[in-house]
Amino acid sequence: MVVDFKELPSSSRVWVFQANRGFSEDELNEIKPKINDFLEQWTVHGQSLQAGYEIRYNRFIVLGLDESQANASGCSIDASVHFIQSLEKEYNVDLLDKMNVSFKNGEFVAYKQLIDFKKMVKQKAVSPTTIVFNNLVNTKSEYEEFWEVPMTESWHSRLL
Repeated sequence: MVVDFKELPSSSRVWVFQANRGFSEDELNEIKPKINDFLEQWTVHGQSLQAGYEIRYNRFIVLGLDESQANASGCSIDASVHFIQSLEKEYNVDLLDKMNVSFKNGEFVAYKQLIDFKKMVKQKAVSPTTIVFNNLVNTKSEYEEFWEVPMTESWHSRLL
């Protein structure tokens, strides 16, 4: 069952998929119904899952699952990965590579391979206060509080 992401409890599990580029408005108009359709059919052992999503900065697809209703299983997680892979193929975009970094550059969201971001840190092109996106958050409350944070408050701090 699809619910508004905002209505999911703070304990809901989340998965953040960052795109290596922003989606166009036309692409978003196509992608949103596809995500709705996937979530409507997303099940665990035949039981519907209560899930929602949001798309941030035209670049991040965030899936949320109320696990108080039913926990995600290996099969249901695999189904979500297969769905994301289908979006990757259809829109020629990378959503699953975790070795890349997204960060704010002024009002824009920049995307760099980890090796290039490390170089930027060494060259002081980014600072400890640079806002980064910590896509390793696990729950909705972590997502709301610790997803978009200064580099010093994320795993990115080990690069300093």
